[in-house]
Amino acid sequence: MRPRISARSRRRLRGLALFATVAVLLPLASPASATDSPADELSVETYMLPAGTPVPPLEELQSDAAFDSFRSRIRASAEGDTRAAAETIGPAASYEPRTAEPSTTEADTGADVGTPAGDVTAEAESDPADDVSDDPELAAAAATYPEPPHTMSFDECKAGLGTKNKLFIKSRFAVCTGASFIQFWRQNKKPVGESAFDVRVIGTIAKGSREMKAQVYFSNFAKTGKTATGGLMITPRMTVPQKWPASAKATQGGSIPGAQSFDALARQKPATFMHSVTVAAGQGTTRDDLVFAVYEPAIKIMPPAGWGMTGDMGGKLFFLAPRWDTAKYVTKRGGAVFSNIVTLPYSSKQGAPEKEVAEHIRDAYNNTPDIRPKNAHRDIPGRDLKKPLHRLFHDTKRRDANRNAAIKVCEENWGKNYPQDPQNPNRKRECDEFPFASTYEGSARKKYEPSTPANNFSARPLTRADNGAGGTILSVFYKRNRLIDGSDDGFLVSVK
Repeated sequence: MRPRISARSRRRLRGLALFATVAVLLPLASPASATDSPADELSVETYMLPAGTPVPPLEELQSDAAFDSFRSRIRASAEGDTRAAAETIGPAASYEPRTAEPSTTEADTGADVGTPAGDVTAEAESDPADDVSDDPELAAAAATYPEPPHTMSFDECKAGLGTKNKLFIKSRFAVCTGASFIQFWRQNKKPVGESAFDVRVIGTIAKGSREMKAQVYFSNFAKTGKTATGGLMITPRMTVPQKWPASAKATQGGSIPGAQSFDALARQKPATFMHSVTVAAGQGTTRDDLVFAVYEPAIKIMPPAGWGMTGDMGGKLFFLAPRWDTAKYVTKRGGAVFSNIVTLPYSSKQGAPEKEVAEHIRDAYNNTPDIRPKNAHRDIPGRDLKKPLHRLFHDTKRRDANRNAAIKVCEENWGKNYPQDPQNPNRKRECDEFPFASTYEGSARKKYEPSTPANNFSARPLTRADNGAGGTILSVFYKRNRLIDGSDDGFLVSVK
């Protein structure tokens, strides 16, 4: 009797490059076949791969050489067991090796920042201090830098991860990770069946909330050939293995199910559960009451009775890195983010209110001949994940020193009357600096950090309106992304 394969399983099998003919040639057996000899050697070999990774069909894996080649490709794609995003910043960045390549972001996928139906989200807390509408300048800039997404749908996560990515960053409040788990069923050392399923974990933080929610999805179940998936047990584990400071107490909510079989999970529509972590205020370090943590999703796989198991036996997905704070200059009651470096986009397009600011930043990055002060070796940070910018808030004297150092350059190169535009007397100008005066990398950095390069900044007179627009966009960006003072947070600046 030939086995029945559902339409959903057929779609999954095509995605994995498993041919339907294999299912016809190799009858299904679960958990044991009446034709099995007691002397038969039964084993299942498991692997964890990026979600949606295609694998060879059974007919291509019948020789030891072919299987060894497949194993080598898996090891090559493991990136040295990295389990942290390149964007991770703060103490969590040292918990596990980070990837060399940036994660997929919303800009890479072209996703809409709107909130589609079915998003994973939570009820947001209201905080008047987080409303920019009470500040006319910030309200004007809000349209240029919108509220970052606090939700993510399953389809967005799936599209963001694709078939090779291990983390998708939609914003500092919505991220996801995932993996495919592939099983090769072997009888007397020969592959006789395949099965596979995906796990995706979507982490979200509602606006103004201190609760991180993780929605876990099991999906894309498929099998072909001879398997024993009715006895293959799958156990999710969601843990917080590390906190900074270690004394901080985390409250966990939701529910984590126990072990379930492959077949039992495949019958659930959908197979999903939610787990949450909250850290109360007053447990952190520094004046901003900072608590950092590692949130680690993992899967454990156990073989059916009578079957041996080799390979990954499950695995740990990329971890999420939540951070909690009570920075009063961001919101009155504090909140949480994922501790990832975020990018501020400026536009140099015609009509953009910050056009001149964007052009100045682009020229400073490229060290064009008209950039002042002169420095043939200028290498301004802020465009590389290894050299982000860091917000400067608490040390007002250093911020003033940054401004004064920039103004000095404007006066030395354009005269003390630089605010007056010689081409248009009616147009007023201001001295713009990059990196921003509100960063530790600002114009006076050499004074405070003697080992850093001199003159590694740029100053230029800009139209007051453009400079003001650039500044207010920056303020909204800081506020809406919960950027806090110091080296444990950071951001980049891009020009489009």
